[in-house]
Amino acid sequence: MSDTLKQAIQDKYGAAARRAASGGCCETGGDPITSNLYSTTERGAVPAEAASASLGCGNPTALIDLQPGQIVLDLGSGGGIDVLLAAKRVGLTGKVYGLDMTDDMLALARENQHKAGATNVEFIKGEIEQIPLPECSVDVVISNCVINLSSDKDLVLREAFRVLSPGGRLAVSDVVVRGDVPSAIRSSVEAWIGCIAGALKEQDYRAKLLGAGFDQVEIDVWRVYDVAEAPGAFASAFIRATKPSPQPCCGTACCRQ
Repeated sequence: MSDTLKQAIQDKYGAAARRAASGGCCETGGDPITSNLYSTTERGAVPAEAASASLGCGNPTALIDLQPGQIVLDLGSGGGIDVLLAAKRVGLTGKVYGLDMTDDMLALARENQHKAGATNVEFIKGEIEQIPLPECSVDVVISNCVINLSSDKDLVLREAFRVLSPGGRLAVSDVVVRGDVPSAIRSSVEAWIGCIAGALKEQDYRAKLLGAGFDQVEIDVWRVYDVAEAPGAFASAFIRATKPSPQPCCGTACCRQ
């Protein structure tokens, strides 16, 4: 990711974190991307500041059947809403990591963790292109409208694949492209940090997931946006994939090598 883009993202999301911490609202009913993503029950289960700092385009914890004892990683965890919701489902025998590169968001998330009394949560600083966790260390990777912000999505997906255990699952919400995008949008930093300019076409997203090693790829579009310059060209999608489990050894010499 370029230094210019990285700084622009940190500035925007840092400001959003400070606004939420001071009692302001980030998620608004008038925003077609970030509105109406969580149920009243889900929003009530986390600190108000975690819900108001949400700038996602979906609800990744609703995409997957999390089980007690699982280890979960949230890429670009923001104010922590998805981490805290996941933590309730994996229970005290499980753990949820939240990864973010913005200091203000990390401070807000840790405060929300304290308010929620979540002891099975850890927020760590880092970039999604270089995940600071060992290989095969998590069962599930989630993310909420963050992968599209990266200028090296192949690296992000390879890193997600690396940290997943065999049989582990990826379940993310992201913006995808369904038509032609004007070059002015593609080159706009503001559009990048608004989760539009960096979005992939559905077929490209699928190809990158397969190229990273994933299988069982599913991309389900659920909300289409009418951007003035490109009506119907962008949509939110639920994206799922699995890291294959190794095949049982057949006993031949080639298998044992």
